[in-house]
Formats: sequence, structure tokens, C-alpha cells
Amino acid sequence: MTTLARKLQSRNHDVVFISWPDGEPSVRAADLTFLSCAVKEIAAAPLKERPRWLELEGEEALRAALQNTAARTEAMLNALPATLTAAGVDAVVLDTALVYAELAPMSLGMPYIHVSVALHRDYSGCTPPYFYDWPHETTPAALARNRKGVESFLEMLAPTITVARASAKRAGLDVDWDNPSATISNLAWITQTPSEFDFESSHWPKEFHYTGPFHDGAGRMDVDFPWERLTGEPLIYASMGTMLNDLTDVFRTITAATARHKGVQLVLSVGDQLDPEQIGSLPSDTILVEHAPQLELLKRASVCITHAGLNTVLESLAQGVPQVAIPVTVDQPGVAARIAQKKTGLFVPLKKLTVSHLSRLLDQVLNEPTYRDNARYFQKVIAETNGLSVAADLIEKSLTSS
Repeated sequence: MTTLARKLQSRNHDVVFISWPDGEPSVRAADLTFLSCAVKEIAAAPLKERPRWLELEGEEALRAALQNTAARTEAMLNALPATLTAAGVDAVVLDTALVYAELAPMSLGMPYIHVSVALHRDYSGCTPPYFYDWPHETTPAALARNRKGVESFLEMLAPTITVARASAKRAGLDVDWDNPSATISNLAWITQTPSEFDFESSHWPKEFHYTGPFHDGAGRMDVDFPWERLTGEPLIYASMGTMLNDLTDVFRTITAATARHKGVQLVLSVGDQLDPEQIGSLPSDTILVEHAPQLELLKRASVCITHAGLNTVLESLAQGVPQVAIPVTVDQPGVAARIAQKKTGLFVPLKKLTVSHLSRLLDQVLNEPTYRDNARYFQKVIAETNGLSVAADLIEKSLTSS
């Protein structure tokens, strides 16, 4: 989102980035004006506490995460209207991860556009809900399964919907609560997922637009890295993302599986949620860091072991790097299902993760050319599409027409 904001700023728009207080370092690194939102609400509520869902997995983790979402949504809806008004904002670009945050600009009569940085949610049942790793099928049984999955998701989202309904009622907004997509922008809904990487379906509304990833290689926080320790051997880059990265057993499994492959080097990015000593002994040439310069490492990588977060997967594809995915929760299973369908890599569900299984997947992705060839196809698609410029064009055109 900061990359998209900088792109709009470069086109002579006045841009402010509004987020939770803990987002400030990343926004400042992107050289953007930052405004904190919901500071008082966060101080009054336990939102700073480490979320319980980081200790869980799968649907159980999603349920816990969405319960936390209700409190964050309430804090955002209580604070955002005043923040927007004080900043003199004319229009808002919202990440769909901020569930129902659009009620704030709606209450002010302000135009807004939605962007899905994570995988876009499909409430129609035409494709599998993104928190399942189901393959895309169009049989009656598969469509019924999809609809049941949507119902399950909405049941999990019920506490957040309750918060949203109360906020809408206070603001005098008339919302069709029987339609889960009723508050999605009718100007534009943009996903950074390339259309070629998504499941094929023609059910999306006219406001929905595929672009491609928002990458320009700039605007990131500086990260030190011991480049001199790279051996020149085929590089395996492994990261479980910036949030779901305290899974010690997963990192141990990655290390042990990689150790079975001779003549490769592992770079392991573990985040700041655990003590690296917990992982145990490492092969002598392994480089373990809390944070890594991911884009630069992917340019050198032969394979990326990932939690299947959409940003990491798209960054891998943009460099033509195949993936071995270990999805945990939220949209990661849905991203992993697309990896499998498009054959840019393979995945193993967290519950089935073993050293032997992961080692076999690594062997396949490293040695069978299909996965690298398909990743390089997406590298070409992403380069030719230039999703960042397309997204900025759509935002400008949509707001001008409004």
C-alpha cells in the first residue's frame, strides 16, 4: 500500500497514509506523510497484546483472528471519521483487510476505493473461500462446498459485523446486511493479484479489476545483511512472513529438510518473535537473520520457502522464483491452492509438515523444470502488465468520474 501511495504522490496528488501507530516506521521509510489513527482507542483496549491467533493454525487461527478484528474495526470506526475530517481528505483508498472501515468515508459522504493487497475475498461461492486450500472446481458438489465455506466465514465474522451494523446505524447509513459485499466500493475494487494467477471465473462485478503486484523495489526499510557470507551455491530463501513467524517447529523442519540437500545454501528469515537459539543447530553455511532484504535475495534464489503470503509469492513470481509453500491461515491456503493449480510450486499443509515431506517437495521444485518455467512465465506477465501503474490509473480515473 505504501508503494501505491508513493505512485499516486509522484503524480502530484497530496497523499497522507493513515494507519495504526505501529505502522509509522514503514510509512516513514517510504517517505510518506503519516497520520496515526485510533491512538486513544488502542490505549484504552488490549489491542497491543500479542494476538492469540498467532499461536494457532488453520480455521481455528482464522476464527481467533476475526475476533480480534472486531475490536480493531470498532477502534477504527470510532476514530477514522475525525481523522479524515481533520486531514482535509477528499477521497480514501482502503485495504479490504480493514474490514468495514469503509463505513467511515461513507458516513462523511466521501468517495472511496478498495484495494486487496492480500488475496481478494469471494462471497459468491463461485470460487473456494480463500482460507481453504481447496482446488477450483465447478461441479455442483464443489460449489455447494464453497457456499458452505462462505457461511462458515460469515459466522466467524459475526462479531465484526455486529460492530459494523452498530456504527452504520449511528451514522444513519442504509446497508443491505444480507449482502456481504454491500459496502465494497462501487467506484473500483483493485486486486494486486494478476488475473493469470487467479482461479478462472467470470462472476466478478464490473468494478473489480486485476492489476498485478505493486512493486517498484523502493521505499522499504533498510535491512543489514551479510552478503559476504553467500557461497554462490543455489540459494534457498525461507521466510514465514512478518506476522506468522514465531513457529519454531516450522523453522526447525525447514532447516532439517534443507540440510538433506547438498550443494545448496539456506537463508532463513525468522522475524523478531522468537529467539534464534530455539531453532537449534544449523548447517555451517546457513544464514539466519531476523529480517532480510527479500527482493534482493529473491533475485538470487533458486526456490522460496514461504507461508504463501500473497506479497511474498508475487515477489517470488516477479523474479521467476518457484515456491514451496507452508500455508498457516487467513488467505495463505487460498494462495497455496493457486500455486498448485498454476504449477509455480508445491505446498504442504501445516498439519502434514514433516522433514521428509518438505525435503521431497524441495527436490521436486529444485529439479523439475516445470515449476521454474511457470514461475518465469509469471515473471514475464508481471513485467508486461506493470500492475502498479495500472492501479494508479484506475484510482485516478475512478475518482475523476465520481
